[in-house]
Amino acid sequence: MRRVDAYHALTVVAPGIADRFRPGHFVTVAVGGPRTSTLTRRAFAVHDVKPDYGGTVELVFTVRGAGTAWLADRRARDPLDLIGPLGRPFPLPRDPATCLLVGSEYGAAALFALADALQQRNCRVDFVLGAASSDRVFGALRARRMAETATLTTRDGSLGVRGSVVDVLPGVIADTHADVVYACGPMATLSGVTAVCAEFDIPVQVSVEELMACGIGLCMTCTVPVIGDDGVTRMTRACVDGPVFRGERVRFDDVGTIPFDAHGAPGGDRAR
Repeated sequence: MRRVDAYHALTVVAPGIADRFRPGHFVTVAVGGPRTSTLTRRAFAVHDVKPDYGGTVELVFTVRGAGTAWLADRRARDPLDLIGPLGRPFPLPRDPATCLLVGSEYGAAALFALADALQQRNCRVDFVLGAASSDRVFGALRARRMAETATLTTRDGSLGVRGSVVDVLPGVIADTHADVVYACGPMATLSGVTAVCAEFDIPVQVSVEELMACGIGLCMTCTVPVIGDDGVTRMTRACVDGPVFRGERVRFDDVGTIPFDAHGAPGGDRAR
């Protein structure tokens, strides 16, 4: 366990997960110990995978409640119960492309393995990273080292440009001539990023942040309304059908609800 500014970074020896990991995958962790009343697991994006000790994965998180507080207290050689890799990873361009990676808060952690994979395919990588304050901008130094450009934003102006990643995105897209955008962060940020990409008519892949209880598609707590190839909206499980989706397919304004015209919703058949 190490501290990275406002966040905790936890490295776990997990060769089976490390071997099958692809950028965009996540893991779920049992928290609280064997006698805990905390039954549901916690889902975390994978920040980094290394060959050390047969294969390690690093998770980045902030303390939000009893589960993550317990996790933050783990020490070297403490056993952890992980399941992974889970979800559908980021799709990678077939040919070299200019790729703009946009991350907000610790959601940016998932973008660095993606950046490595893109550069291995001879893609150009640029970053836009942001947060409320400088200590919550994750990976700024690494982004500056590995990318062609790294634009940093903070809402309080303590680092980089004052504002949000969405505020600076149009200018960065224009400057870099980005072919595709990949984004991680809160739903409001992903919605704003998707809207900007629509204005520029470029594709965007978003990794959604939605609460997950099981992580394997059983509990249906992480459903989001997503438009399918046939134009029909379905309540789609972020854990198994995502967490990566095409941004323009996610109905961000309806997240947290069941739209009346969604497949199977009351009134849905009449709407179609």
